[in-house]
Amino acid sequence: MSTFAGLQTAASGLAAARAGMTVTGQNISNENAPGYTRQRIEQSPVPAPGLTSLWAVSPHVGGGVTVTSISRLGDDVLDARVRDALSASGFWAARATAAGQAEAVMAEPTANGLAAGLNRFWAGWSDLANTPDPAAAQVVLTDAQVVAGQIAGGYQAVAGQWSDLRGQVDRQVSDANAAADHVATLNGQIRSALLAGRNANELIDQRNALAQQLSAGVGATGIVEADGTMTLRLDGNALVSGDASRHLVASGPRDIADDGRVGVAWGDRPDASIAVSGGTLGGMLSALAPAADGGILSRVAGAYNDVATALAAAVNDIHRTGTTASGAAGGDFFSIDAAGPAALGLHVVPTGLDQLALAAPGAGPLDTTIADRIGGLALSASGPGRMWTGFVTGFAVSVAGDQQRSDVAGSGAVAAVTAQQSNASVDGDQETIDLLTFQTAYQAAARVLTAVDEALDVLINRTGLVGR
Repeated sequence: MSTFAGLQTAASGLAAARAGMTVTGQNISNENAPGYTRQRIEQSPVPAPGLTSLWAVSPHVGGGVTVTSISRLGDDVLDARVRDALSASGFWAARATAAGQAEAVMAEPTANGLAAGLNRFWAGWSDLANTPDPAAAQVVLTDAQVVAGQIAGGYQAVAGQWSDLRGQVDRQVSDANAAADHVATLNGQIRSALLAGRNANELIDQRNALAQQLSAGVGATGIVEADGTMTLRLDGNALVSGDASRHLVASGPRDIADDGRVGVAWGDRPDASIAVSGGTLGGMLSALAPAADGGILSRVAGAYNDVATALAAAVNDIHRTGTTASGAAGGDFFSIDAAGPAALGLHVVPTGLDQLALAAPGAGPLDTTIADRIGGLALSASGPGRMWTGFVTGFAVSVAGDQQRSDVAGSGAVAAVTAQQSNASVDGDQETIDLLTFQTAYQAAARVLTAVDEALDVLINRTGLVGR
């Protein structure tokens, strides 16, 4: 072994220690950077040169150390688990949020809710039956107008929420398209870097963050391919494959009263709908679905329409059987416009006591049998009040279920992210120890280099001077 080989061995130690300090510095610098994954240098010894000889030779020492790679301390399994958990959490969070907002619109059970308004309306009829004067009649008419306004206002609030959520679907699709394009670009850069033997760890971190965004947003699933690229799929079809991406388009009605279902399809195949079952987009599409398909908002809007129809039918059926104080046959108390939703078309027909049919036919002008019967609808098992109360109770149970699922999915996402970060996040204490280790190694390698240099100085400059 040449004496000069010691210089190369010491130099390799210096280079390895310097690389270790550089990577440790990179970790410390990015300790608080979102999405950054801790890195570590991988070293391997340089073996002694192989010699072939007929004669026995003395053992050769290895050639030092080499840095083989800079590892990214992430875990593909943990990353995939995070994406799956974020997909489920995004779905249930979006659905629970929509359900909670719809429940808040109903304001039940409070004095501002429709149930309380109906109770006041029925009580007004009972008071009118006891005291058939213009003041009591005005109370009934005012309460009727308030109830009609509550039904219309509740429907409009839910319809507005539906329209807002429909706009969010468009924005979510646009964000997903931009993220997919970015992932495809990063895929190409990562593949080129790996083929050239360069480090692509920071690019992989950026791609993972975008992949998590797509999982939480649209429920995309991902897998890392052999060439280092990531394939993202939606409903079994590739959203991103290699350095190519596909775009999504949203379609369907723009108003809650319109027929059809809001959906998502491929931009290059708008006739091929995609079954989005995860992510925020999936939750929003679920909330926007027709009532028959479990749509939250359509169920509430439909309930307002149903109670408007039932209220008009129940009151009108009784009111038509009575007579006014002048003996005229009773007509409709409520009217519903044929065009548009029933909740928005409910109106009060009478304007005063003289138009209210309070008496039974032939019972005389002071009879209030009809008013008493209408007030008795408050206790009817099939009346509009019980119909609304039954819906509110069932809907509250449904909302509580969605919220519970959201909480469970959120806890699962937190657990998955925690497991991922425990493996990939930067530990300041560990990095400090590593920094001291590499610093000591650098100093030791430098001392070896100095020792070899001194030995060579003796050999070159002092050998043969004895005795001169």
